[in-house]
Amino acid sequence: MLYNAGDAVTSVYFPTTAVISLVVTLTTGETTEAAMVGNDGAIGMSSALDGRIAMSQAIVQLDGEAMVCDPGAFRGAALQSEKLIATVMRHEQALFAQAQQSTACMANHEVEARLCRWLLRARDLSGSDALPFTQEFLGDMLGVRRTSVTTVAHALQGAGIIEYSRGKIRIVDVERLKESACECYETVKEQYRNLVSFPRRDPIDPLAWKTDNPSEQV
Repeated sequence: MLYNAGDAVTSVYFPTTAVISLVVTLTTGETTEAAMVGNDGAIGMSSALDGRIAMSQAIVQLDGEAMVCDPGAFRGAALQSEKLIATVMRHEQALFAQAQQSTACMANHEVEARLCRWLLRARDLSGSDALPFTQEFLGDMLGVRRTSVTTVAHALQGAGIIEYSRGKIRIVDVERLKESACECYETVKEQYRNLVSFPRRDPIDPLAWKTDNPSEQV
């Protein structure tokens, strides 16, 4: 847990290999993921816009490394850079768009399509086909019962799309997983490309950056 809703934002996190979920928790204890952030974004960036209070829980979904910055220092740097403050605003817009897409997804798409979308996003951000998730955790993130996740996981395993054992999922057929996912997977990717579109952090060298175009490496 990096912080709870209502906590002061004490650090800005720039994940390099970690994946972090922004989660909404109801008074009944039920939880649902609103957005997922990895090496394509940051947690706590709103502190540059004087957003000093967290609006949701931030929990580490997949452990790994992240660069950490003091929010005061980050805010000071942003106020001195028009380019940086514009990037922060676009990033926060992308997070909001992802949360909106998640709301529409939960209301209109079947659990199987949502789980496939979620696994693909986690795969993209972690860079791995092996994902250490329990059924209970997946149920919390998707806002469904664990038994629903179990049923879907068994079906996907039977179809040869994933392999699933206690607490571990391995994606076997990425293309078929994409075919089974809802449109929200591609929509969120496109939103990030259009709104943020800054290079991904290199997990080996966090101070280096990668783009899909070798001529744009920095």
